[in-house]
Amino acid sequence: MARSTTTKMTDKVIKDCRDKLLKSKMDLLNRVKEAREKLDLGEKGGDEADQTMRLLAEQEMLNLNDRLRSQLYEIESALGRIDNGSFGTCEETEEPIEVERLRAIPWTRLSIEGAEMRESMNKRYAR
Repeated sequence: MARSTTTKMTDKVIKDCRDKLLKSKMDLLNRVKEAREKLDLGEKGGDEADQTMRLLAEQEMLNLNDRLRSQLYEIESALGRIDNGSFGTCEETEEPIEVERLRAIPWTRLSIEGAEMRESMNKRYAR
C-alpha cells in the first residue's frame, strides 16, 4: 500500500485508526437501527396532541439520521483514504496530519493548521 505521508504515519497508527473507524461505523449503524425501532413503536392514531408528538419525534429522527449519515460519510471517506494511501494528509496544506489528532479524530481531513486556515477563510467569506 503506497502512502504519501511521513514515516511518523506507521502501519500501527493506520491500523489503530482503521479499527477505530470500523468501530465507530458499527456504533453509528446500531444507533440508526435503534432510533428506527423506537420510532416504529409509536401508535399511528390518537388525538391531535398524540399526532403532534409523533410528528415531532419523526422530525427528530430525520435530524438524527442526517447527522449520522454525515458522520458515516466522513468515516467511509477516511476508510477510502486509508485504502488509496492518502490517509493522514491535510486537504488544506497537503502536509501530514498530527498523529495525536488522527488518533483522536481518525476521520479528520485537516491538520490543526489546515483547520485554522479553513476556519479563517469561512469567517472571512461569511460576512
